[in-house]
Amino acid sequence: MTRIMLIIKLFALLALSSLYFYSPAYAQSSNVRFDVQVVVNGLNHPWSMVFLPDGQILLTERIGRLRIVSADGNLSEPIKGVPAVFAEDQGGLLGLALDPDFSNNHLIYFSYAELQADKAGTVVARAKLVDMALENLQVIFRQQPKTDGNKHFGSRLVFAPDGNLFVTLGERFKYMDQAQQLNNHLGKLVRIRSNGSVPSDNPFVKDQKAKPEIWSYGHRHIQGAAIHPGTGELWIHEHGPRGGDEINIPKPGKNYGWPLASYGIHYWMIPIKKEHAEQGFEEPIYYWTPSIAPSGMMFYKGNMFPEWKSNLFIGALAGKHLVRLVVNEKDVIKEEKLLKDSARIRDVAEGPDGAIYLLTDEENGKLLRLTRATAQ
Repeated sequence: MTRIMLIIKLFALLALSSLYFYSPAYAQSSNVRFDVQVVVNGLNHPWSMVFLPDGQILLTERIGRLRIVSADGNLSEPIKGVPAVFAEDQGGLLGLALDPDFSNNHLIYFSYAELQADKAGTVVARAKLVDMALENLQVIFRQQPKTDGNKHFGSRLVFAPDGNLFVTLGERFKYMDQAQQLNNHLGKLVRIRSNGSVPSDNPFVKDQKAKPEIWSYGHRHIQGAAIHPGTGELWIHEHGPRGGDEINIPKPGKNYGWPLASYGIHYWMIPIKKEHAEQGFEEPIYYWTPSIAPSGMMFYKGNMFPEWKSNLFIGALAGKHLVRLVVNEKDVIKEEKLLKDSARIRDVAEGPDGAIYLLTDEENGKLLRLTRATAQ
């Protein structure tokens, strides 16, 4: 082979490697073959993404940037008007959601870690997205109390079919006992209206000693939430300590046990009672031990992968893979690991084309696109 032909072959291989991030040996399921394409790289710890009506992707970077990826893969400059965020360790610009009537009102919702007087907490704001700027920004929820530390901010945002907004929260790591107390927002799932007011049918709205926004409690660190397409119910997952990552279908007013019940053990190797029900807590419908550190959550509804219709997809940070779960209305039936040993997957979303999109949690983070392989 001539030197010129070798050079041509080398350039071809480099071009192919920039298009396909993972080896086909990693990128295959037991029943579906697919390709993985890098849409964008160079993202700084991307955290959440949503698809705009025109097919563009709006995403957050933890350092405090909100950006748009065009349909052809061009990455915008940061959107103007994003408030200052506490971008330290797990804090920063985090969750993201579109208003159900976004096509008409152009409202977006986002959560972030806010620092005030050397203490931090999760905040939810909404603003109008106009061209490449945010207008009329309004904070609609603040986690109370603010605490010291830089971990466990939760921060997934999901609109329910009734138009109310679920906000997932962590217990701020060093304050785990507060997850059992109703007078704070630590370790809670909260439910608010789109303007931040409290729905009249929230379970603790008449309890003068409880925060009225609380929907359920006894959670550790919820980093995934999605609405089941069949039942309309919210499903969540949360990080355990050393093991005990959970999937729950949170019911109003129910206690999910943390830190008194878990299928993991404390970092300092002290055991935790596994029994939930006998202590008056709700049992998870599924859990992982050892921990996979789940993040992001999506029920697949598209047509590109009909075999995966209604399956649940979850990113794994510590596990460095994509989880596919076969589920029904209340149970997990089967688990499959995709993209094994590939990357810390922070978020999962379905595109309007039926492809599956992933964000990798890295300083040089990527937006990936999973499509059906051309040759089955």
